[in-house]
Amino acid sequence: MWSKERYARYVGVKIGKESNIQDVNFGSEPYLIEIGNHVQITNGTKFFTHGAAWVLREKYPDIDFFGKIKIGNNVYIGNNSLILSGVSVGSNVIIAAGSVVTKSIKDGRIVGGNPAVIIGRVDDFDTKVIGFNVNSKGFSYRKKKKFLLSLDDDRFIKK
Repeated sequence: MWSKERYARYVGVKIGKESNIQDVNFGSEPYLIEIGNHVQITNGTKFFTHGAAWVLREKYPDIDFFGKIKIGNNVYIGNNSLILSGVSVGSNVIIAAGSVVTKSIKDGRIVGGNPAVIIGRVDDFDTKVIGFNVNSKGFSYRKKKKFLLSLDDDRFIKK
């Protein structure tokens, strides 16, 4: 069985190095999508390289229009996000889960919502969360569970 990344490459998605592609729908023109290095695209994300031509087909029976999608380097795309045609996502970007990205995003931004809007900057996020780092990356499930349950509440992010 192929990995999600291998399949995406097979259907034409251009993907850089060290990316993590989960259960993602690249639509009917995956060859119009380019993904940079160190990008994580999480479950349920969908890419749309076209849309809405149907409404004009009675008037223009052969109409079709498309937009390429480009994702920069070091990007995180949260679960169930929708990336629409013609969108470019800069580098060092976080897209919150469930976002509908209708416009291009500049480097270093955090976006979320429907439609997605800027909700912060990655530099500020870095400063905010570094104090909550518990250095558990790479722990087994059991070890992480035991460790996290042993921590005081002030070690966890609160919103």
